[in-house]
Amino acid sequence: MSLKAGIVGLPNVGKSTLFNAITKKNILAANYPFATIDPNIGVVTVPDKRLEFLENLYMPKSYVPTTFEFTDIAGLVKGASKGEGLGNKFLSHVREVDAIVEVVRCFVDNNITHVEGQIDPIRDIEIINIELILSDLEIVDNRLERIAKKAETTKDKEALLEVEILRKCKTALEQNIPLRLIDLTEEEKFVLKAFNFITLKPLIYVANVSEEDASLGENEYTKKVFEYATKENTNMIVMSAKIESELSELEKNEKKEFLIELGIDSSGLDQLIFATYDLLGLQTFFTVGKDEVKAWTFKKGMNAKKCAGLIHSDIERGFIKAEIMKYMDLKELKDEKKVQESGKLNLEGKDYLMQDGDIVYFRFNV
Repeated sequence: MSLKAGIVGLPNVGKSTLFNAITKKNILAANYPFATIDPNIGVVTVPDKRLEFLENLYMPKSYVPTTFEFTDIAGLVKGASKGEGLGNKFLSHVREVDAIVEVVRCFVDNNITHVEGQIDPIRDIEIINIELILSDLEIVDNRLERIAKKAETTKDKEALLEVEILRKCKTALEQNIPLRLIDLTEEEKFVLKAFNFITLKPLIYVANVSEEDASLGENEYTKKVFEYATKENTNMIVMSAKIESELSELEKNEKKEFLIELGIDSSGLDQLIFATYDLLGLQTFFTVGKDEVKAWTFKKGMNAKKCAGLIHSDIERGFIKAEIMKYMDLKELKDEKKVQESGKLNLEGKDYLMQDGDIVYFRFNV
């Protein structure tokens, strides 16, 4: 299951520095707008201590963690929806991601220019959000122009429903309300899915702070972002992209020592990965054995048969049963046979809803 988050923000807010840290790639990061022209895609490993335990228990020939894609999208500017800067090109890249990570500058550095002249995170957020809203509004207007009159003439039920939903979206967007903040039924969401609206995508804010403020966990700017995010019912993470970039160059033990020195409990990147994973409703199940221990990403609410298809379509097609162990049971008993003897190895059918941390063996016949 390939899912990705797009990193957006104004120029010079620390997006590319953050992306460098995420992927450990030396993507161009420069003190001028549009340093990143093509979207850069990096695959990041989702940290999971459960996988480490399973690897130590089974000692497999290989182990495969679950991964997640981050896309670094060039800095948007005011007027991007009308083609300012390199806006239209990058807005199309934002449409291709599953979730949005909006980086907001919450640090002062006279050596790094700000495209708007001074630090104001709420103004920056609103510039980005309005450009995304205008981009979606253009799509709504164009679609309504094409189908509204015809739908009303033919009285086609599906077309009339689409017009009704689009007009609902138009009303919200004209009031500068992102589509993710309006109440939509499952039917309405299904109709809108084909349009790939940017403001319908889940979003998380990253408040990029100085090294000094990272240990404090907040400053005057992050407090404002937190209030804004809370009103939107949106998550926010405070981190220093500069520190994360430095951490990405260190070995595991050195990283732990550096975090202790800084007085930081955990890496901001780890927090971001977990938060983005959760934002998309993603969970993990495991397959284990002497040959391979592997983590698999699935959407919360997927049943056993659909999860089997993530491994191979033949397994889904010929699905019989799923043998399920809970991670915590195996961790406690440290032996598959003991789990079985204790009555904690369950046989589940195709409609079983997979749970985070399930250890699975799929029985199938093709």
